[in-house]
Amino acid sequence: MKDYIVVIPARMQSSRLPGKPLIELQGKSMIQRTFAQCTKAVDKNLIYVATDSEEIYSHCMQNDMQVLMTSEEHLTGTDRVAEVAEKIEAKHYINVQGDEPIFNPADLKETIKALKKYPADIINGYAILEKEAQYKSVTIPKLVFRPDGRLLYMSRSPIPGSKSGSLRKSWRQICIYVFPKKALISFAKCKEKTPLEAEEDIEILRFLELGFEVRMIPLSNDSVAVDTPEDAEIVREILKINDEG
Repeated sequence: MKDYIVVIPARMQSSRLPGKPLIELQGKSMIQRTFAQCTKAVDKNLIYVATDSEEIYSHCMQNDMQVLMTSEEHLTGTDRVAEVAEKIEAKHYINVQGDEPIFNPADLKETIKALKKYPADIINGYAILEKEAQYKSVTIPKLVFRPDGRLLYMSRSPIPGSKSGSLRKSWRQICIYVFPKKALISFAKCKEKTPLEAEEDIEILRFLELGFEVRMIPLSNDSVAVDTPEDAEIVREILKINDEG
């Protein structure tokens, strides 16, 4: 049995940026760039795109990316990963978000180290949140955790709060996750989102509501999630600078 595989969920129906896995970023699609970043840390034979889109499936096949067709009925990307777990046997499933085209491959390596240290835990990454605009952005999940790293709560609202209402100290989620198979099975048994998950639109909260512990690990601050056209422009500028460098 494989110790782990990497799964990149990808769907076309993004509410804020429709078709985003296939948007062009300096000559390559976003899903190509995300897949390529994964290959800098993991053997490409351990990486799978999971999609419900024939268009994404064809694009992956044409560009030498392993891909699996999954149901259109999934509530979340994590439910999609759970379907992959039914098809491919492994001890752990590492979920890398398909909208993270410039994430740091070293973060994936650190995540793999963590799963070996904490093999029974759900693992998620975080980084220090540095800008006031990020602190107040509803597209960026913020979090608070115990001294030992276990997640207390995650929110799109500014947390932890202060009387001033301004950023003093906060952390943002880095969207790399490790799921033991048992946790994925429990997650996928829910036929609707749990209350806090639905309110915040943050999948990791379902695990907390089901009684699982989530261990947060520090990762780099290099990641830029692409949720809006403005985010895509930021990534294009970063890629342009890197290409010129």
